Amino acid sequence: MAKVLIIEDNPANMRLAVFLLESAGHSVLGATDAEAGLTLAREEHPDLILMDIQLPGIDGLEATRQLKADEATRAIPVIALTALAMKGDEERIRAAGCDGYIAKPIRYQEVLATIAAQLAQA
Repeated sequence: MAKVLIIEDNPANMRLAVFLLESAGHSVLGATDAEAGLTLAREEHPDLILMDIQLPGIDGLEATRQLKADEATRAIPVIALTALAMKGDEERIRAAGCDGYIAKPIRYQEVLATIAAQLAQA
C-alpha cells in the first residue's frame, strides 16, 4: 500500500482521513499547515499528498505550486481535499497543479477510488 501525506488543519477532518486511509492499509503522515507539510514531503517522499486548500499561512494552492516547482517533489500526485466546491473552484485548483479534487464532506468510497486512480497513474 501507499505512504500518504495529509495536510489538513481541521482536527476532525484529519482524524477521519487518517482513519479511512489506515483502514484501507495505507501508511499516513500528517501535517496541520503547509510549511510542515512541505518539509514532510521533501523528507519522506510520500506516494501521494491529500492537500486541504484553506490552510493557515500558506494556502494549499500555493503549497501545491511549491511542490510542483521542486524537482524533488514534482512527481508526487497532489489531491485537493476541500470545501471549495463552487463553479470554477475545481479549474482553479487544477490550474495550481493539483492532480485530483475531492470535495468535502469526504465520502469513503470516493476518497479511496480517487487515491487508487492517482497511484495507478504514478
